[in-house]
Amino acid sequence: MKILFLLLFALNLIAAPFYSLRVASAVATDYDFGQIMTGDIGKFQPNSNVYAADFGYLLKASNDSLPFDFYLKSGLAYFEQNPFLDPIYEMTFYIKAYYNIDFWSNRVRVGFGEGGSYTSGILEVEREDAEAHNDNNSHFLNYLDVSFDFDFARLIGSKTFEELYVGALIKHRSGIFGLINNVRHGGSNYVGFYIEKNF
Repeated sequence: MKILFLLLFALNLIAAPFYSLRVASAVATDYDFGQIMTGDIGKFQPNSNVYAADFGYLLKASNDSLPFDFYLKSGLAYFEQNPFLDPIYEMTFYIKAYYNIDFWSNRVRVGFGEGGSYTSGILEVEREDAEAHNDNNSHFLNYLDVSFDFDFARLIGSKTFEELYVGALIKHRSGIFGLINNVRHGGSNYVGFYIEKNF
């Protein structure tokens, strides 16, 4: 019976109409999350690039009463650091909501994701932040993913790129003021761009 249930569940996932795949590139900034959200990005940190791929599964599509799409997402990221330091890998797992704004035959989405992030090592930007505040570091931290994008196909009037979104994002890791592993500082903020495809 358990095998039959798992088989039906797997078939349901395969038959689901919408998945998402996002590829992104971002750079660490020395400003905190609140400053970035007000549009003040600050100064980018040298040797702090990240390249990420996220896969999503649509949990709930928007409708007339609720203009949000909800996705269950997981991602892998590769962090470049100082050439003398080893690269670091990250795995994220989060739920993300997209608010859809349709106007003049176009669509803009504002996304907010919340979940967890685990890194294979301590990021240099997080270690420096923690040392500046005499604080702790952790491999596991809270993860926020904030994005703003637009439907590329509707913008250029081509069905070839249907359900392809281009936008900007913020990748944020933190201890939520000490709630996670007693990390009050020692988090990181990355700002960048991405392409996301729904299929």
